[in-house]
Amino acid sequence: MVIPLAERYRDRLPFTDATPVVSLGEGSTPLLPAPRLSRRLGVELWLKWEAANPTGSFKDRGMTVAVSKAVEEGAQAIVCASTGNTASSAAAYAARAGIPAVILQPKGAVASAKLAQTRMYGARILELRGTFDEALEAARELAAVGTHSLVNSLNPHRREGQKTAVFEIVDELGGAPDAVYLPYGGGGNTTAYGQAFLELDGRPSRLVAAEAIDRAGTLASAIRISEPVHAASVQEALERTGGHVVTLSDDEILAAWHDLAASEGLFCELCSAAGLAALAKEPPEPGATVVCVITGHGLKDPESAGWLAPPPVVVDPDPEAIAEAAS
Repeated sequence: MVIPLAERYRDRLPFTDATPVVSLGEGSTPLLPAPRLSRRLGVELWLKWEAANPTGSFKDRGMTVAVSKAVEEGAQAIVCASTGNTASSAAAYAARAGIPAVILQPKGAVASAKLAQTRMYGARILELRGTFDEALEAARELAAVGTHSLVNSLNPHRREGQKTAVFEIVDELGGAPDAVYLPYGGGGNTTAYGQAFLELDGRPSRLVAAEAIDRAGTLASAIRISEPVHAASVQEALERTGGHVVTLSDDEILAAWHDLAASEGLFCELCSAAGLAALAKEPPEPGATVVCVITGHGLKDPESAGWLAPPPVVVDPDPEAIAEAAS
């Protein structure tokens, strides 16, 4: 039985006896060894498989807290700007809570599977003729009116929930790893990880944030954020842990994405491979214990698999033809 993070780490979260916890069983995601990649990279590599959360991404960790607190505070609805995963998570938790969700997204910038998820949860989806940054500003303005609670990572309750991934990693490994590599889009998750290490006793992991060279045009749509709203707090977290930012080309992210699937059997969405790409580009000292955070499932964006995966081979239903094609 999975223990939701609201129960597992209640004493470290901003819940009170009056908080109506809105949960879908998030958290307690697997920490998987990566033996083939470990040998190749010369480290002890673990993969935090956040795709196992209810809507398929790490966003659920923060959303359970943000929506629970919104309901406690009497919000009539929630609102967010999103390139996909935040929207799916917000819509799911709003449905669970029985309140409306308004989603603002850049027109044409969201993967179809993420959009399908959000539609099925019943959210009101509005496509803006503009960038993510403009959508976020519009969401903030709507929240300022007072009827809608903003559930982007500007909401501190989101980061409170997301920090619990670090607690799980440290609990399972019996201490902090030498380094944690994770994708860097808006920076909320990196900030949350930095916050978690501040709250824990002992040596923090070195945080390494992986971003795209072309933030505005990267194929990794979930980190397609031109101006990270948490840039200052990310820099602070990196400096505090001795970490840094690794800047990646799309080709480097694509290579890591394919490698993760082919070498370890994990199909993640493209942006989720950014941490692994950063590890391959700038590995730590040999033998280091490293965690790569895999933030979302590949079924969030299945069309992207066509860029790298070979197409099916058409054959006749004949054993010899099949054997020849399979060799």
